[in-house]
Amino acid sequence: MEKVPGTEEIDGIPTLPPPLPNISPNLEPQQLVSAKYSIISRCEVGTTGRHIQLLANHFEVSKPDPDAIFFQYSVSITSEDKRTIESKGIGRKLIDRLYQTYSSELAGKNLVYDGEKSLYTVGPLPHNKFDFTVVLEDSFAKRDNGSPGASKSSSEATKRSKHSFQSKTFKLEISYAAKIPLHSISLAIRGVEADYSAQDALRVLDIILRQQAANRGCLLVRQSFFHDDSRNFTEVGGGVTGVRGFHSSFRPTKGGLSLNMDVSTTMILTPGPVIDFLLANQNVKETRNIDWAKAKRMLRNLRVLARHRNMELKIIGLSEKPCNRQFFSMKVKNNDSANEGQTVDITVHEYFVKHCGIELEYSAFLPCLDVGKPKRPNYLPLELCSLVPLQRYTKALSSVQRASLVEKSRQKPQERILSLTDAIKKYRYDDDPVLKACGISIEKQLTHVEGRVLETPKLKVGKSDDCIPSQWKTLLKPTRIESWLVVNFSARCDISRVSRELINCGRNKGIHIERPHTLAEEDPHLRRATPGARVEKMFEQLQAKLKDAPDFILCVLPERKNSDIYGPWKKKCLIDFGIVTQCISPSKINDQYLTNVLLKINSKLGGINSLLAIEHSNNVPLIKDTPTMILGMDVSHGSPGRSDIPSIAAVVGSRRWPLISRYRASVRTQSPKVEMIDALYKPKADGTDDGIIQELLVDFYQTSNGRKPTQIIVFRDGVSESQFNQVLNIELDQIIKAYQHLGEKDIPKLTVIVAQKNHHTKLFQASGPENVPPGTVVDTKIVHPRNFDFYLCAHAGMIGTSRPAHYHVLVDEIGFSADDLQNLIHSLSYVYQRSTTATSIAAQMAQFMKFDDSSDASSVTSVGNAPIPELPRLHENVEGSMFFC
Repeated sequence: MEKVPGTEEIDGIPTLPPPLPNISPNLEPQQLVSAKYSIISRCEVGTTGRHIQLLANHFEVSKPDPDAIFFQYSVSITSEDKRTIESKGIGRKLIDRLYQTYSSELAGKNLVYDGEKSLYTVGPLPHNKFDFTVVLEDSFAKRDNGSPGASKSSSEATKRSKHSFQSKTFKLEISYAAKIPLHSISLAIRGVEADYSAQDALRVLDIILRQQAANRGCLLVRQSFFHDDSRNFTEVGGGVTGVRGFHSSFRPTKGGLSLNMDVSTTMILTPGPVIDFLLANQNVKETRNIDWAKAKRMLRNLRVLARHRNMELKIIGLSEKPCNRQFFSMKVKNNDSANEGQTVDITVHEYFVKHCGIELEYSAFLPCLDVGKPKRPNYLPLELCSLVPLQRYTKALSSVQRASLVEKSRQKPQERILSLTDAIKKYRYDDDPVLKACGISIEKQLTHVEGRVLETPKLKVGKSDDCIPSQWKTLLKPTRIESWLVVNFSARCDISRVSRELINCGRNKGIHIERPHTLAEEDPHLRRATPGARVEKMFEQLQAKLKDAPDFILCVLPERKNSDIYGPWKKKCLIDFGIVTQCISPSKINDQYLTNVLLKINSKLGGINSLLAIEHSNNVPLIKDTPTMILGMDVSHGSPGRSDIPSIAAVVGSRRWPLISRYRASVRTQSPKVEMIDALYKPKADGTDDGIIQELLVDFYQTSNGRKPTQIIVFRDGVSESQFNQVLNIELDQIIKAYQHLGEKDIPKLTVIVAQKNHHTKLFQASGPENVPPGTVVDTKIVHPRNFDFYLCAHAGMIGTSRPAHYHVLVDEIGFSADDLQNLIHSLSYVYQRSTTATSIAAQMAQFMKFDDSSDASSVTSVGNAPIPELPRLHENVEGSMFFC
């Protein structure tokens, strides 16, 4: 008889699935009650743990002048022909010229400009509205062609060139918009709710820092800035360079106003000759191997410097023919009176040789860059052009590029401290006239803060007493692997040795592994086939050898991480056949590597590697006696610039209460770039709910001895502070409605916690060069002045500088103390990091979409005018497993 998953007893906890609860599928929508929540305030700080002295990369800021007021003005810029100008570069030049020309009319006020439509001053300008005429010389010099055109004569081009260097006149309208008192920052620091938001005042202070960086010629990326300094450059391959800069932003904290400053990195195109960039970007050595269709897509909208004219231009495309065969029409110059005024056709190559005196070394047989307009092309030979520095690269990095960037950009704690203190002195923020007018000065040293080191949670493993996480011996509940096989997709790997070593390592950890049924090698001739075709051929080979589906397949991939085989292989196994699989790409095989692989395999096959000691003894505070469900939620978005790729919402839900380390995942697609999850509650026309939460609630009930959760802890990843209220008003509301839809009237108690990783606060030991110890928590001085938040470094930082997670408790109806909540989160981090955050699951499931044609998708949901392909559902054999480990 086939064994039903989840029917075992674990330490006396029966997990036999009871009948489903009474579900009321026809519950009328108006019967569902929305609950309104607001963000809670901090009521206490934690006390447990060993005290430790720390430094934080927050620089203390003096109290702003309480009487100072920012006056905000709207800015409208139009050209002579009444076109609205929105270019940030021109806008900043115009405001600079405005200040130089009309300083007296502006009462000598220093101007703070955001680069777009807002201007700020400390105190009011003499009038509420101004109309200025500003003359800007050479403003359009960048658009001069400096090259022959296919549709314009050289004389007309010369006219445009002269015109480009003439002065341009612009109209600037400045009108009063609002007052922003700096006193609001003081109120926020005291935790007082004001009628106006301190965020507006803080935003103006941040704009002052951005304006300083813009004046220094930096690349601005939100609140980070980057200098054109080769000492800060890191080549990562593919024509892409990492550039190190700094993030800086003002933050209200419990200890007062502070400047949070951190080392930051962004990606730029490697400056230099365009041809060198193309060779590196396509990883080829000869120009004859360049894919010009791919090059055209990559070069579009990039800026180049034409060396023969020292002029900056924007690429709109490539010529259709090579330089020596691309003709354009030009009028004969007046030095040839016999043919004056006549139009002749000439190649771009001939033009530069005869009329510019430039001999082209290699680009005569290559396409030209088109730096004109769609209907007025202007061509430049490739070898005369170099990429302008500090142009952002916004596409996703390859796994090789990412690994190179991580390896080369690491900084040890003391190196980072030195970088930050040097920067704060170098930029001399105290000398800024606007900050001076606000009464603001900034400390030059990092902030001292007291932290606590929480005790490392004990784990229960097999055949031993409680142990700390680094002391693996045997697994608590090892599985038994009877029927399995190994497939190798052309990796340089001895799969016979891999299987032997895995069996031996499994024996030492308590897992009994039989010899694999078969070892399947990919036909070398298939290496150049598409990923989908390679997977199909592999499965054909397996089906020819096997009568019954195996329990498990070990898959050896040829590339480490992000192999293009990964997506279609996982889809075939998890969706089409319902077979658990583990992908590996071992560079070296040792006990530590194989142990990590076995931990994943054991979890996927239903075994239990370990339990928290408090979980094993049924002693988790506030959870042990009350059925509690833990949810982890995140959304994964497509690569930057790809607005056609659906976002993937993933939620994991705990099961088999009172355990807190077993999870099931549920995943849906939604509109691109939308952060709020819209499929938590999804009522259908027939009255049923096809949402994520209903699926997880039913699973919790089935695996928890017929108990319904009366408490739900929600961990939300990936949202900013500006989105906290949306989490409460949109997502929490859906969770409640999904619970009510199952016929329940009593809403569970809810605790909602946002976990942020992408922030800029770092912690350092005050008395040593090492990273802060694992378990370091900070909930004083640098935290929010009113809200319940804290920083926690759960794991040891082995390389680089540790980054704490920043936790924000938005709602806490369960009633955790600060100590209980911090210790619970710390403990959950050791159970399995992927369990309480859905980030990796969303990213993994997104791989399925990567290789799915719309015809392969199970269905298409229409959102607005854009159809969104839905993820095919997991096979019933694996949908309840921890397939995502």
